[in-house]
Amino acid sequence: MGYQEVVFPEGSRFLVTGGAGFIGSNLVEALLNKGYFVRILDNLSNGHIGNIEPYFGNDLCEFIEGDIVDFDTCLKATDGIDYVLHQAAWGSVPRSIEMPMYYEQVNVQGTLNMMEASVRNGVKKFVYASSSSVYGDEPNLPKQEGREGNLLSPYALTKKSNEEYGKLYKKLYNLDTYGMRYFNVFGRRQDPNGAYAAVIPKFIMQLLNDEVPVINGDGKQSRDFTYIENVIEANLKACLAPSEVAGQAFNIAYGGREFLIDVYHALAEALGKDVEPVFGPDRPGDIKHSNADVTKARELLGYDPDYSFERGIREAIAWYVKNL
Repeated sequence: MGYQEVVFPEGSRFLVTGGAGFIGSNLVEALLNKGYFVRILDNLSNGHIGNIEPYFGNDLCEFIEGDIVDFDTCLKATDGIDYVLHQAAWGSVPRSIEMPMYYEQVNVQGTLNMMEASVRNGVKKFVYASSSSVYGDEPNLPKQEGREGNLLSPYALTKKSNEEYGKLYKKLYNLDTYGMRYFNVFGRRQDPNGAYAAVIPKFIMQLLNDEVPVINGDGKQSRDFTYIENVIEANLKACLAPSEVAGQAFNIAYGGREFLIDVYHALAEALGKDVEPVFGPDRPGDIKHSNADVTKARELLGYDPDYSFERGIREAIAWYVKNL
C-alpha cells in the first residue's frame, strides 16, 4: 500500500529541493530507504540541517547548500538527475502579504529557474509543490481542479504562477511537470516554532508546555488535514505518471474535513490537557473552508492515500511527544 510498492529503474537519481524542510526531508528519507540516490538542495532559510544530518554518512546522499534563485546553482543541482521533487519555497499566506516581492523572487523566479535547468539537463519528471490556496474564494466543496476562484494572497498567486509555468513547460519544452496541490500537510519534523508555524504542531507544542493556544478566528473553519505519508506517496507516484497527464495540477489530500476547534480538543484530550483556547482575529488571506476531491489524482496518478486524519494525528502526536 501507499508508496512502498513504488519502484524506479535501478540507478535512478533524485533531486529534492528544500530537502532540509518538513516535506522535503521526509521525501529524502523515503527515497534513501528505498535505495535511490538523492541530492538535496537547500539554502537553510526555512529548513533545518538537523533534518538531514543523519543521512550525511550515506553514499547515496549528497547535499548542496544553495539557493534556487541562483540559476547556476539550479543547473549544478539538476546535472545527472532523473527526477526533481521541487519543494523549495517560502510558505505562509499572512507572511506573503507582508513580503510580496520576496515571495515572487523565491517562489516564482526560483521555480522557473528549476524548470529551465531541468530542461537543459534532460530531467525526466519535474514534480513540484503547489497549494490548495490557489482555490481562493471559490466557495464550493469539495475543491475540484479547474474550478478556482479569485486569489487571496501573494503566496497563492506564486503557486498559481508555478502551475501556469508547469503547463507551458510541458507544452513548449516537453518537460513532464506535475503540480501537487497540497492541503494542510502535517506530520513528523514540521516546525512548531515561529509566528507562521502550522497549526497542528503549534497546538501540540503549546499544550505540552502548558501554554494557552490562540485560535485565529472562531475555530469553525475547516481543513483537509493531510498526513505526510500521503504526500510522499503522491510525489513518488507522480514521478511514474504517464507523460500524457503532465502539465497539470492535482489535489493531494485525504479527502476529509476537520473543524479547527474539534482538532484542538482532540489534541488536548490525546495529550491529557484540560486547557481552553482563546480566540484571536482571523488571519488575512485565509480560506474559510477546505476539503479536496482527490478523484483526479486517483485516476491519473494512481494516488490512493492510506492515512486518514485520525491515523496520521496519532503518529504525529507520538513523534512530537518523543522529540519536542
